[in-house]
Amino acid sequence: MARNSGYRRKTRSLLSKRKPYPKGLSYLLRDYKSDDKVIIIIDPTQVKGMPHRRFHGLVGTVKQANKRSLEIAVPVGKKLKTVIARFEHIKPQN
Repeated sequence: MARNSGYRRKTRSLLSKRKPYPKGLSYLLRDYKSDDKVIIIIDPTQVKGMPHRRFHGLVGTVKQANKRSLEIAVPVGKKLKTVIARFEHIKPQN
């Protein structure tokens, strides 16, 4: 049997909804600017624009705000990674 090494590998508990709750539209209407702090929380119901599972729960700064997505600089170890994610997977840090 071939090895399974897909993009969503080993994400059964990470990408499962705990309880159904209405999310609303406020996350789509928020304006993000450069240098805003955001948290990457993956929404498993939206597959488009989903970042890799290694970035789930990490805090980053917005580099660029596009029409439908954000470019986020996330520190991973000693490196600074750039993650492109849609608004469904982003939450502002308070």
